[in-house]
Amino acid sequence: MRVLVLADIHGNRAALAAIREPFDVCVCLGDLVDYGPEPGPCIDWVRTNAAHCVRGNHDHGVAQDVDVQGAAGFRYLTAVTRPLSVAAVTPDQRRYLADLPTSRMFTLGGKRFLLVHATPRDPMDEYAPADAAFWKPRLAGLHVDYVLAGHTHLPYTLRVNGTLVVNPGSVGLGRDGDPRAAYAIIDGDEVQLKRIEYPVEETVRAVEARVPDGTARQMLADVFRTGALPPKWLRNGNGTNGNGAH
Repeated sequence: MRVLVLADIHGNRAALAAIREPFDVCVCLGDLVDYGPEPGPCIDWVRTNAAHCVRGNHDHGVAQDVDVQGAAGFRYLTAVTRPLSVAAVTPDQRRYLADLPTSRMFTLGGKRFLLVHATPRDPMDEYAPADAAFWKPRLAGLHVDYVLAGHTHLPYTLRVNGTLVVNPGSVGLGRDGDPRAAYAIIDGDEVQLKRIEYPVEETVRAVEARVPDGTARQMLADVFRTGALPPKWLRNGNGTNGNGAH
């Protein structure tokens, strides 16, 4: 059973289209929207191809049209791109996002899987590092073989007692200095964290055509090209960090 694990697509259609792995089952860990310029096609791809998908904090924000205020970093980018994402998706696509569960548990090939966007304790928002001490209390009593989680945009695997935590990283918006699309393959008992190049400039051109805010355009171009948000964009006028886990 070959499982394709995707997370944090963030409206980056070109990055998603570059992933052409064969799979028996595809699962998605949320955040299909915001930041990237083409959320609608990403939602449609997941609806068509993913057997299971859970709701991320950005999916919830777009579905409910949640207003965000931010002076710097990814909060600022969320504030700018949120209304653009809401306008770009159809009512049916927004309903799909709103109807996504915050967690999903199922069995494949005799293995128990739990899907969340963030953590089992706080499925949409909690930031989860690759730290066994952090994960141990959050896995207590779950009795699953795999926990699949995204949100951090940082790929890792971590075995905690009898559970393997897999974070595939971000398809559409790297934050670890690698601009390639990230994803994971689970094939039997083997887990592979993978990266693939995609036409980044295609995404940048779409941003330039769709994002009217000049600062946000440059910030997004920087992060798509480098896989990280340069430090000059991470602090506001008061010197406080605007990065966060958004």
